[in-house]
Amino acid sequence: MTYNEAKKQFTSLFNHEMNDETMREFLLSMQLDEHTSVESIAAAADVMRSNAIRLPISEELRLKALDVVGTGGDKIGSFNISSTVAILVASCGSIVAKHGSRSVTSKSGSADMFEELGVRLDLSIQNSARLLEESGFTFMFAQNHHPAMKFIMPVRKTIPGKTIFNILGPLTNPAGVQKSLLGVFDKAFVPKMAEALKINGSTSTIVVSSKECMDEISISDITYASQLREGIVHEFEIDPQEYGIKKAPLKAIIGGNAKENAKILYNIFDCTSTDAQRDVVLINTACALIVDGMARDIQDGLEIAREAIKTSKAKEKLKKIVEISNKL
Repeated sequence: MTYNEAKKQFTSLFNHEMNDETMREFLLSMQLDEHTSVESIAAAADVMRSNAIRLPISEELRLKALDVVGTGGDKIGSFNISSTVAILVASCGSIVAKHGSRSVTSKSGSADMFEELGVRLDLSIQNSARLLEESGFTFMFAQNHHPAMKFIMPVRKTIPGKTIFNILGPLTNPAGVQKSLLGVFDKAFVPKMAEALKINGSTSTIVVSSKECMDEISISDITYASQLREGIVHEFEIDPQEYGIKKAPLKAIIGGNAKENAKILYNIFDCTSTDAQRDVVLINTACALIVDGMARDIQDGLEIAREAIKTSKAKEKLKKIVEISNKL
């Protein structure tokens, strides 16, 4: 399917021009596998984002903002790494507009943990924008921004297996960010998602998937990555041991429910976590800082992230986000 053909079909889907039977047939044709094309991914993401309720922020702020987000679906059971990274990146001076939802396949989605941390999820979209302006961070609860999904998801849930919708969430940030650190559960989609982001106007991104199929940068094995920089996508591998990070088994970063994952975040920011919990957050933060242009390379990003924890900037940033969100 060409980009224009896919865009026409997805436009019909999001405009609710298909009945349930036609919708199901179309979604079945969009099963996620090695044949899923970059053009289909880009077209679907473009239509879904154009139908989203946008975060009302200035163009200047939009161009500065980035997202740190994963597709989920890796079934690893790790703690909320990308959400912890998002706060840490913001404490380093980045503008973070994080997009996420409640748990689907894990015990705690990003929304669940932010709620546990005390960040209000019931903010109006206007106040979510104010939170970004005043704190340098906001969390955009997906269900508030994608109303068309209310009639698509019931049909989607009748289909066994993964469809293209399993990877669209991270590509459809309602703030229209052009920068992102994005994780996916299958390395086959790493270059495809980077290319799709390029088609849809992203300027800087790193897409990652670990050898164990985790939608984060791993400290247990190598991670496959594609970086979009200056209009060019190039593929590479990340080996954490090259940067002095000790290899740890996957079980070392397993999380739990929202309360347990919030505790891990607090421990990391208090310097009382395990080395593995801290290190997996540090290396993911380092790559997010590269995406944002704040770090030259991974080693530089690691040092910036460590300093933000050591000087309590991370703890102070979280406190500020919670306080402002509860005043709005």
